[in-house]
Amino acid sequence: MKSDIEEIAEKALKLPSTARASLAELLLESLDYEEDFLISDEWMKEIQKRCREIDEGKVQLISAENALVQFQKKYS
Repeated sequence: MKSDIEEIAEKALKLPSTARASLAELLLESLDYEEDFLISDEWMKEIQKRCREIDEGKVQLISAENALVQFQKKYS
């Protein structure tokens, strides 16, 4: 008999890649949660909006190094 985890994993692996990515994100977020670190509803909505924009390809991520180079060019 399969364990609950094995059954869930088997079903999850049959999902489309975008659904698996969303599920992975939810699971990882659940591990990062700390009860004494409260996030306001407004910030949580903003975080979710930005994650959605990344997932949908509406924004392009850049490396921190590239961001610093762009910042220095703009403000020096």
